[in-house]
Amino acid sequence: MNAPRVIDSIEACVDAVLDTVSGDIVLGIPLAIGKPNPFVNALYRRMKGNPARRLTIVTALSLERPVGKSDLERHFLEPLVERVFADYPDLEYVKDLRGDGLPEHIEVREFFMKTGDYLGNPVAQQNYISTNYTFVARDMLVQGMNVIAQAVASRGTGDGWRLSVSSNPDVVFEVVEKYAAEGKPLLKVGVVNDKMPFMPNGAEVAPGFFDLVVTDPAGTHTLFGPPNGKVSTADYAIGLHASSLVADGGTLQIGIGSLGDAIAQALIVRDRHGAEYRRILDSLCPDGLAGRQMSRFDKGLYGCSEMFVNGFLKLIEAGIIRREVFGDVVLQRLINEGRITNEVVTPQTLRALFEAGRISSPLSARDLEFLTRHSVFRPGVRIEGDLLAVDSLRLPNDLRDPARFDTIARHLLDTRLAGGIFMTGGFFLGPNDFYERLRTMPPQELAKIDMTRIDFINQLDGKYRGESELKRVQRHKARFMNTTMKVTLLGAAASDALESGEVVSGVGGQYNFVAMAHAIPDARSILMLRATHDNHDGLKSSIVWNYGHVTIPRHLRDIVITEYGVADLRGQSDGEVVKRLIAIADSRFQPELIAAAKAHGKLAASYTLPGRYAENLPDALDARLHPWSKAGLLPAFPFGTDLTPDELHIVTALKRLKHATQHPVELVQLAVRSLWQDREAPHAYLERLGLADAHSFKDMFIRKLFAGNL
Repeated sequence: MNAPRVIDSIEACVDAVLDTVSGDIVLGIPLAIGKPNPFVNALYRRMKGNPARRLTIVTALSLERPVGKSDLERHFLEPLVERVFADYPDLEYVKDLRGDGLPEHIEVREFFMKTGDYLGNPVAQQNYISTNYTFVARDMLVQGMNVIAQAVASRGTGDGWRLSVSSNPDVVFEVVEKYAAEGKPLLKVGVVNDKMPFMPNGAEVAPGFFDLVVTDPAGTHTLFGPPNGKVSTADYAIGLHASSLVADGGTLQIGIGSLGDAIAQALIVRDRHGAEYRRILDSLCPDGLAGRQMSRFDKGLYGCSEMFVNGFLKLIEAGIIRREVFGDVVLQRLINEGRITNEVVTPQTLRALFEAGRISSPLSARDLEFLTRHSVFRPGVRIEGDLLAVDSLRLPNDLRDPARFDTIARHLLDTRLAGGIFMTGGFFLGPNDFYERLRTMPPQELAKIDMTRIDFINQLDGKYRGESELKRVQRHKARFMNTTMKVTLLGAAASDALESGEVVSGVGGQYNFVAMAHAIPDARSILMLRATHDNHDGLKSSIVWNYGHVTIPRHLRDIVITEYGVADLRGQSDGEVVKRLIAIADSRFQPELIAAAKAHGKLAASYTLPGRYAENLPDALDARLHPWSKAGLLPAFPFGTDLTPDELHIVTALKRLKHATQHPVELVQLAVRSLWQDREAPHAYLERLGLADAHSFKDMFIRKLFAGNL
């Protein structure tokens, strides 16, 4: 591998790119925080001023510092954003795309959008690429990409200099391989950001992996760190149900946001507060606790998720994510079967490997390398003719003779298996303390986290012989948990777009994980959604008779969870699927769902809803969970928050006020109550919102409404 060209100026790197690539530029950049924003902005500005050359940017999840949509929101957010996001540079193409528009010679094509940000934006909607995450590398080739740029972490100097693609090994390696196989040119740019955590294992590369490496200090900036969201009662109910389907010794995938935090906290409660956990679940399950998993995590879990999020880190710190997997099919299968423990190396470890045919007698050089790499044998063991040697000791290389086996085991075994991984991820995203923990984590702990390729994580197919089988045995008892927006009564799910075809986010890896759950015998796909959603159109059920767009077809239906329960749909008839989904729907919408199913012949005319499902209402749910929230087991921010107590107070009032503005009757009631009570907000709050010196009728009215919501 050749040494890269090291450039100490971002502008000079842009010069190098423009000089090296003739004609149009098709730039590929990773999703989320792996983007080298300062370099992208510099190239964008340069191309913006030169209409003779086209620029196409292929990416996903372009993140932007929060911007309020009203004066109140802007006043509130400004100091918070400065404190949390500091010097994070927004992407200028995002500003233009959401503002006055991109120049005619520049396009941005995304395969996953920040949720809801581009609704009503025709240009973004038209340039969206609908694809599975595992096909992104292929589709970048289709787009004609000729430059790929990525933020990287750096460590060491001279001959010891190493780089890490940190958060985003997800597609870059596959892209490079595909371009090499096709014989197509690709300019690879790495921009050092010293705030990126240096991730080892699959993310670590030699500097020569890149053609250009930029060391300009301007490439270093604060990472995008979305604060933890508040976990609602509905989130906790869903998280509690989901946590009771996770098998000890299994595999877990969860996502970002309040729902992921709810699942992680519920798993911690299950592990540490078993009696209370059972009582909470009992109050939420009208059909009882049969089939639910209630035990502690004695074996632990393995995390395998395209997104490594803060919830996973908290589960690692809680000692729940600790089940290590190994890159050998036979070894992993023996661990799964309980014939080997990964905590202690014993004579049984060596015996099981021999009986399974993984090693032979006498041991070959290849066998010895395997045993030493995984610390079955202690370091320094070597083969000398017919003997195994270490230091001055010489032993017959014979595992068949019981006495000789015992001697080898007594003198050559190490103490604990090495090379295990308990967390595999394709990219990460989280709050600032999440990044800081990764930056400061002891090396021996960080070595257990493998940031790697998305084509390894999101599918069972493998690029080498035996990889598919390895994935199957590693992903033992997998629970792949994903959120969705709508579920039809026949079990299809819409997760990425509206009925109109407008894209809300993207498919990402959801389809792959659902399909994988059906391909692994002991795995399950779990789709989660809140039973209702409330917007300017009013309160609507998230479970519907049918929908004009689906992400997951009905033939892949498996487990669906709302705050009101779990619907196990796998292998069930259409009529039974309908009944089970109605049982976890909001009770205000159950009659119309029943009527629709009967009208379409999917539910018997004589069917009546069992009474135990007729109290699926928010107030009843609050009554069940509020005592546990008050007791501290289900806190609003289980993993902390970047907001101060005053900011939490203010934002709660602003959310109520915003909700009321979308519902005229509620707004009138709020206005009457606020004017009647004649309350006043603390002066510091009014100053924060720019209402301290309100004089106009509008500002005075908003001031009263705000105070009435505190």
